[in-house]
Amino acid sequence: MIPWEHLDTAVVPDGGGELRLMRRGAEYSIMTGANELMNSRLSGSEEALATLVIARTGPSARLLIGGYGMGFTLRAALAALGPKAKVVVGELVPQVVDWARGPMAHLSAGCLEDPRVRVVLGDVSAAIGAGAKAYDAILLDVDNGPEGLSRKENDRLYSRGGLAAARAALSPGGVLAVWSSAPSEAFTRRLKSAGFAVEVVGVRAGGGKRGARHVIWLAVNV
Repeated sequence: MIPWEHLDTAVVPDGGGELRLMRRGAEYSIMTGANELMNSRLSGSEEALATLVIARTGPSARLLIGGYGMGFTLRAALAALGPKAKVVVGELVPQVVDWARGPMAHLSAGCLEDPRVRVVLGDVSAAIGAGAKAYDAILLDVDNGPEGLSRKENDRLYSRGGLAAARAALSPGGVLAVWSSAPSEAFTRRLKSAGFAVEVVGVRAGGGKRGARHVIWLAVNV
């Protein structure tokens, strides 16, 4: 078996630990400690995060994507959106964007240079708070979901205060979509109590009929 090669390490701000970029042949992985946050072979649920949202908002939507990752959500969004759409990508760790333009440039396929895209480095909560009704959809793939692993500060995105801020940043009928590696009944209840109409969708990590099942919350600002 081809061994894993450690390509680079990035420090997550505010004491969030480290991310390690690994490669094995043509396969890439981003790790924190012993946990794998993402893998280049498994893109189905991240792509679904975009396609499920755009099916509800339409092709001219203003999107905020929280967490670039390996770019699966952004690329799927750009493929489904029209020329008038705007996408802001909030990424906390600058090296993740460097990796997208460096060793994983073949995966990003130029999506960061798309004229519809603007990259904002820093905590996505700042972009959420930047303006009332600024977005038609907010897509969060931060950490491993509401029960995150790598950065305790991410909890505030999923707290009552964080959900209130997201709702204020959404247009009427806008969608807050949240990716998670596992279900959370507590988070579903929190979304409903924040005033969202909530649908919970199970999706396969690999996009097929087998493999790990992830969760996407689709919360509509009613």
